[in-house]
Amino acid sequence: MEPIAIIGLGCRFPKANSPRTFWQLLKAGQQAVGTVPSERWDVETFYDPDPETVGKMSSCRGGFLDGVDRFDANFFGISEIEAQHIDPQQRLFLEVAWEALEHAAIAPLGLGGSATGVFTGLCTIDYHRLLYRDFGCIGPYSGTGTTMSITANRLSYLLDLRGPSMAVDAACSSSLVAVHLACQSLRAEESDLCLAGGVNLILSPDSMISSSQTGLLSAQGECRPFDAGADGYVRGEGCGVVVLKRLSDAQANGDNILAVIRGSAINQDGLSNSMTAPNGLAQQALIEKSLAASQADAKDISYVEAHAVGTPLGDAIEFKALKKTLLSGREMPCVIGSVKPNIGHLEAASGIASLIKVVLALQHEEIPPQLNFEQANDYVSLEEDLLEIVPEGRPWPRHQKARLAGVSTFGFGGTNAHLVIAEAPAKAEALAEGLPQSDRTHHILTLTAKSQTALRSLAQRYSKYLVDNNLVGNNLVSNNLVDSSESTADLARLLGDICFTANTGRSHFAERLCLVSHSTDQLWRQLEQFAEGEETVLAHQFIAERVKGRKRPSVVFVFPEPTAELLSLGHSLYQSQPIFREIFDQCAQLATVPLSFVAEPGSVRVTGFVVSYAIASLWQSWGIQPRATAGEGLGQYVAACVSGLLEISEVLPALSAAASDLNFSVAPSGDTTPRIPLLALETELAGYDVALEMGTGSVGAPTAATRSNKPRRLSLRGDLPVWSQLLTHLGQLFVQGVAVDWARFDQGYGRHRCSLPTYPFERSSHWFSQPVSQRVSEPAANREKPTAKNSPAQQDRHKSLVNIPKEVASQRFNAASNN
Repeated sequence: MEPIAIIGLGCRFPKANSPRTFWQLLKAGQQAVGTVPSERWDVETFYDPDPETVGKMSSCRGGFLDGVDRFDANFFGISEIEAQHIDPQQRLFLEVAWEALEHAAIAPLGLGGSATGVFTGLCTIDYHRLLYRDFGCIGPYSGTGTTMSITANRLSYLLDLRGPSMAVDAACSSSLVAVHLACQSLRAEESDLCLAGGVNLILSPDSMISSSQTGLLSAQGECRPFDAGADGYVRGEGCGVVVLKRLSDAQANGDNILAVIRGSAINQDGLSNSMTAPNGLAQQALIEKSLAASQADAKDISYVEAHAVGTPLGDAIEFKALKKTLLSGREMPCVIGSVKPNIGHLEAASGIASLIKVVLALQHEEIPPQLNFEQANDYVSLEEDLLEIVPEGRPWPRHQKARLAGVSTFGFGGTNAHLVIAEAPAKAEALAEGLPQSDRTHHILTLTAKSQTALRSLAQRYSKYLVDNNLVGNNLVSNNLVDSSESTADLARLLGDICFTANTGRSHFAERLCLVSHSTDQLWRQLEQFAEGEETVLAHQFIAERVKGRKRPSVVFVFPEPTAELLSLGHSLYQSQPIFREIFDQCAQLATVPLSFVAEPGSVRVTGFVVSYAIASLWQSWGIQPRATAGEGLGQYVAACVSGLLEISEVLPALSAAASDLNFSVAPSGDTTPRIPLLALETELAGYDVALEMGTGSVGAPTAATRSNKPRRLSLRGDLPVWSQLLTHLGQLFVQGVAVDWARFDQGYGRHRCSLPTYPFERSSHWFSQPVSQRVSEPAANREKPTAKNSPAQQDRHKSLVNIPKEVASQRFNAASNN
């Protein structure tokens, strides 16, 4: 039973649109329950406080999301007409799953073809009922739009995921059952990565009326778990997704592990007092089975996130089962809590909300306050002082032994699930061996989006991230987060981690921004100015452009005659770039004279030759492959080596032997042909898009005949920091559409992934025909008939969109340069 690592989170809960804001709500002990939004339905039409009134709902309160009709259809390559027929639960799951992957620093579009599984829990079909209430509203997309399985399948389709993909309906335990199945899939090695979670939206009064008729909804409009004043629950909305990997794989990949699922179990109540009545013995057996799967002792569980919704009898049965399983051999208290008072009972998504709460509590080393608990239910006995409910919250610090928590969820049909969660293992310190003597003096941050507006919003999110995390104005020192003597190094390390995560952990789109900065303060100023449209103030610090078309720019490597200035740049790279250092040392073994970065007779030619060659190798390691090479003077030999016409193992010994002699030559042996064309500078550079120079000299000025078609030149200067120049050149290539291997770019630096802002979706309203408030409150005879599909031409258009070929759909979604 290998543990499963949680490496990413995504969530949309009432008054909490991200894991960060969800934690803020929990920590502050806030309640996000309110009256049914007016755009859902007319509350006065359907509300009656008497739960026995036929056709009425006895509660008008719940935990509701804002803007459930809004969705960024264009981002996901979905047409307007199709989006209107897609259940908002599907749409919400797509966005939150994307956010969870980004939170895990995984570029979603890079998962195509992988064994990635998708497991989602849901049980509410309000949109289906609304849409199918009038047969005239049913269209070609209604089937896939409202079928529950498509909630998982659509994500797998859009990202080309090849692992299992399924929707789970186990009522209120749906999302934790989905997590359990995802863990099983990973352990069985049918998946290498999984997204698991749940979603619930309340879009129609039908289900509220039905819930009222059961007598389980709270008349006072609050969830009060285990409290003497509890009288039922309030419903809630939301979506949560976790990204899962086998723990060994996550550690090997250097993923940011948030918590670990040690084990899980599911079972059924079987025959109990009634179909919907809980079975305490089944709950007890479930927890014991989960502990056994986790190889954990009950006495080591220090917190349990209970299912507890606020029904007096159900809470009492659950509490009794917890006592029977947790008290044996216990010396330290175990805290019991429930997230339901904060956001309501999210039904199919309730379990994932509880799981995310526990993960956040482990991370922040704090159990948040339990809302709405004043006096224990008569059936809940706390006199042993070993099971506690803490209205004020409590610190939950790390100790020598890993902290463990349980998470329970029970479906009203009897399907139960329980998970045992452990804190993340302590991060291993990066070994100094093999790391560069110093980090880069500058770092490059790439941000991309599908529109200029979204790009500016993303820049604003990153700016706020730096402020919120105390990374601006030396706040690390002022907030005592690090030793002042180490603050500069820590800030530089964090800047490197942020840039690494953003560059490697995001899919890249057409609107691109690259920022080269030497500090978090400088990066913050750049982000602020770009977000506010002030990039012209410091134009040289901004590299922004829209990639046009799919054709990648052609790059030619140009090698000037080596200069003394080049040695100084090479020395800086040798101290701060692992790949450059490795290539340089390999060349030093081939040379018959010592290489020196000091400008002395002979060293400029031999060492300069190696520096030029190593810089070219560095660019190639970053994924920048030249279409051709060209050189001047000694640079011609470097160009010939990079092109494959000459072998470096032959050129360097000959050059070393003639270090002070300008006349040396090496002829290609046998029938060597270059892998990359070797050009004559004066005439043949024309036609290439970019000339990337590997030295500080001026090379081959274009003639009048070629000036109109000259490439964009990116040259090095000896009087500027080498990293500032290289990263600026890299950014200029990237914004033009050149493919960069960002993982290799940071290879050897011991970078860590961190949780960064997610994509700023540009949402707009998508709903079929008429607002819900009109559709559910007016008789069918009085409603305006839909006109969108009346004409034969329009009907034909709809039919043509039903079966879009997979390759066409993939191009619509994945071709970032055209979006």
